[in-house]
Amino acid sequence: MSVRETALAALYARLGAALAARNPAPKVLRNETVPQRLPPGGLVVVSDGETVEETPILSPLAWAIEHRAEVEVVAASGATLDALLVDIATAIAGDRTLGGAVEWAQPGAPTFDDAETEGAAAARAASVPVTLSFTVAGSPLA
Repeated sequence: MSVRETALAALYARLGAALAARNPAPKVLRNETVPQRLPPGGLVVVSDGETVEETPILSPLAWAIEHRAEVEVVAASGATLDALLVDIATAIAGDRTLGGAVEWAQPGAPTFDDAETEGAAAARAASVPVTLSFTVAGSPLA
């Protein structure tokens, strides 16, 4: 498994474990589209995102990578959305290395939008960029 995939899987696992304690717990997915029905606890979707920077380090050859994952959060109310965003920030700040998978994980400021879901009058959505910084040996694909 590549370092990038390990980092993304660690982010997904960290958020899933941290948010499972909420009552009701949100549904946490990876690389899925937002379903038509919104679960009672809300929805969190971790998307792979893209690499935003590759910096070579010479002798021995390695690459410092900054990869930006996207965490989409959808909730039935603004208060629930805000609570989920706080819990996500707390989960990442509690272990910036995501169990040793990255050198540093940093959530960014969310962007907000309205979301249309079946069975919910007016859902709110936010997209949070999470920058994952790690180093790979030899190739950025490693």
